[in-house]
Amino acid sequence: MAGSASVAEDDAATAEQPASNGRRKLILLGAPVLVAALGGGLWFSGVLPGLLGMGGEAKPPAEVKPEPGLFAMPDIIVNLNVGAGRRPSYLKLVARIEIADSRELPQMDAAVPRLQDLFTTYLRELRPEELRGSIGMHRLREELTARAKVAAHPVKVTDVLFIEMLVQ
Repeated sequence: MAGSASVAEDDAATAEQPASNGRRKLILLGAPVLVAALGGGLWFSGVLPGLLGMGGEAKPPAEVKPEPGLFAMPDIIVNLNVGAGRRPSYLKLVARIEIADSRELPQMDAAVPRLQDLFTTYLRELRPEELRGSIGMHRLREELTARAKVAAHPVKVTDVLFIEMLVQ
């Protein structure tokens, strides 16, 4: 029996040995992978660079993108340049000025007298024929936008929008 007990113990020892070797291999291979994964997680989350003194300066918060705003211009009524001997012609213009940052709308109030002056001076020199068609409207928009940029500076004017335009 002693011989059979010794064989049984040898079988049990060899059965435990592969299981023990498998665990040992798993630990030897898994530990570096686990350490690398943990280090990568800490690195990319910003914890590890901060601990190592490599955090650098804090990034400023992302800049808030300004929303455009519309400024309502007072209605403008002017007589157009028709030349001598012709019946007078008038233009009524209702417009909005688009600005890049709606937070600057209060500053536009201070620019109204200059805007009215520049717009009225330009409009009085126009002839009724110059306002016809889409080309005439496009040219008028460009000219008024250029003048609005000058009058409202430092507010950034992006466009002039026509709400109503009546030539009579």
